[in-house]
Amino acid sequence: MWFYRPLMTQLGAPKIPEGERVDFDDIHRKRMEKDLLELQTLIEVHFEQRKKEEEELIGLKARIESRRAERAEQQRVRAEKERDRQTRIAEERQRKEDEEAKKRADDEAKKKKVLSNMGSGRFLQAEQKRGKRQTAREIKKKTLAERRKPLATENLIEDGLRSRAKEMWEWIHQLESEKFDLTEKMKRQKYEETQQSKILPLSEQDTQTHTLFNIFK
Repeated sequence: MWFYRPLMTQLGAPKIPEGERVDFDDIHRKRMEKDLLELQTLIEVHFEQRKKEEEELIGLKARIESRRAERAEQQRVRAEKERDRQTRIAEERQRKEDEEAKKRADDEAKKKKVLSNMGSGRFLQAEQKRGKRQTAREIKKKTLAERRKPLATENLIEDGLRSRAKEMWEWIHQLESEKFDLTEKMKRQKYEETQQSKILPLSEQDTQTHTLFNIFK
């Protein structure tokens, strides 16, 4: 460290006048004055230097404290920003989870609605087919009942019996023919109903296909 030293006047040794009586007391006094002056100068330099060092120490402490406070403020700001960032991340995560949960719930509701509609359609078709089958059986039963005639053979003679037997044979033959036609008709009707049950109406099929595609994609 650089020390400030004031310029000191170099005092030379007192000269002894030639040809005169030497005054040793005066020489000693002057030497003492010279030493005292040098000592005072050194003391002043010391205190001046100490004052400067104390001022520098105070300034250094102030700078250290300022730097410490600045670092503390920076850490506080960083911590606050990090808390805000974590809060935003948590809120965004919660928002996405809520959206996904809502989407799953909506998809489940759509699935249930579509399946319910499809089930209702199948139930209605089954009821219609059941009604058609029941109607066909009723028609057949009614037709047979109308065509069935009592034999009434008690009072018939031989020719009458032959005629009645022929009539019965023709009637049985007709029934067999109608039975065959009705059986074939019911087979065709059953086949058509089966095919129709596999193919939904165009508008309903397009709507349900589009809905199912959006749900299950």
